[in-house]
Order: sequence, then structure tokens, then C-alpha cells
Amino acid sequence: MAEPSLTDVQMVVEEVWGSFLGSEEPLLPGVPGLLETGWSAAVTVSGAWEGMISVELPTGVAEEVTRRMLAVDQTPDEDVADAVGELVNMIGGNVKSLMPGPSVLSLPVVAAGRVARSSESVEVCRLDASWAGSPLLVSVHVHRS
Repeated sequence: MAEPSLTDVQMVVEEVWGSFLGSEEPLLPGVPGLLETGWSAAVTVSGAWEGMISVELPTGVAEEVTRRMLAVDQTPDEDVADAVGELVNMIGGNVKSLMPGPSVLSLPVVAAGRVARSSESVEVCRLDASWAGSPLLVSVHVHRS
């Protein structure tokens, strides 16, 4: 089964991140295991390629992403959920475009905390990154039978 490479995922995340949040605060390599997930979101891809793309962010990063994406000062939970959902939607859509098709992208599922994954899914790509001094995680899972 085809899987996205770490290089491809990193390129997609950097491109989406830069388009949403500007390049003055770039994504940097992160350290695995330092993340305390405050918000997460996931999209699934179904069709010729099947997988799940998820983003996990500490609360402070999710709120800052929301402020910058929506150009607001206040960050009620509904706005944070919308911003984190849109972020994973854009990343997931770009990852989907790199995989064999045809396939479709689900609507994002957003959670305060960590989005649940199928017990049969296996992580095939993990991008630990850092933004504005805080860790974040983008991962790709596929179903293994």
C-alpha cells in the first residue's frame, strides 16, 4: 500500500501552515513526546487510498492559530474547533492529492483532547514540529488488517 513520505507530509504542512499563518514564525523540527494535546482534529481519506490524517496542538497553539486564521482577539471553543478543523482539512486534502486516487476526504472531526483512532490503524508517518516555541504533531495512519 502506498504511504506518504515524511518529506511529502512536511512539505504539505509547511505550505499550509505558511499560507494560513504567514512565514514570519516558521515551523521547526520538534521533539517527540513533548506534546500535551489540548486540541486535535482528523480527516479520513476513503477510496483507492485509505488513511487518516490528524493534527494535535497544545491549547495555546490552537488558540493562537485561531486568532491568526480568523483575525480575532477572543477564542471561544467554537472558533478554535473551526480553525483546527480547517487546518486539518487543508493538510488532509493536500496529503490525499499525493496518494493514488480516486478518493474522497471526510469532514473534519475535532476534539478538545485527542481524537480517537481505530485500534486497527497503524501510524505510518509522524511529523513532530515546533511553532512559536510549542510542539505540535501531524500524523498519518492507515488501516492494517
